[in-house]
Amino acid sequence: MRKSELARVVCDKLNMEYGTNLRCYLEYMPEKPWQLLFATIMSAQCTDERVNQVTGVLYKKYPELQDIADADIKEFEKDIFSIGFYHNKAKNIIACAQVLLRDYGGEVPSDIEELIKLPGVGRKTANVIRGNIYGIESIVVDTHVKRVSKLVGLTVNDDPEKVEKDLMKILPKDQWILYNFQVIAHGRKVCIARRPRCAECVLKDVCKFYKAK
Repeated sequence: MRKSELARVVCDKLNMEYGTNLRCYLEYMPEKPWQLLFATIMSAQCTDERVNQVTGVLYKKYPELQDIADADIKEFEKDIFSIGFYHNKAKNIIACAQVLLRDYGGEVPSDIEELIKLPGVGRKTANVIRGNIYGIESIVVDTHVKRVSKLVGLTVNDDPEKVEKDLMKILPKDQWILYNFQVIAHGRKVCIARRPRCAECVLKDVCKFYKAK
């Protein structure tokens, strides 16, 4: 089976298992895209559940972008302490807020090259914004997407940017945004990193890893 055919089968199976009416796991107000931007920065090496707990309090304390831009960094570090790597995340988030206000009129850009110029923003975060805020077909490569895609046989790469490019070549474009949501759900529920539940996996009949066991 060619990789493009495999990708179509994988998408069909994920659609059947998880549906197509999925949304971002990080919580934010749609009219304030910067909330999702900062939540995604905070989510690095942290669970979405923990980030949602933190932002539920944080965005009440700092309701506007200007509030975050003006925040005292030491106090902000205490506010996000529980998400880990809080020194760098606090520094980047405050700096990012300042750049958005100074250079973009407080708006979050949609262009990926502009997004990755922002402090603390890489391709993963940029694609989260493009897909969820602007509806631009984007593939977000997080740990679940990288792991599951490689196990199934859709990529042989570990570098996130290479995985992204591999998937862009073979996944149907209308599945790009959905694929991330579905694979995150699958990675948490079935294809768990240290204890995959292969016998229960909807992808087992096409999975390269399962066939090699």
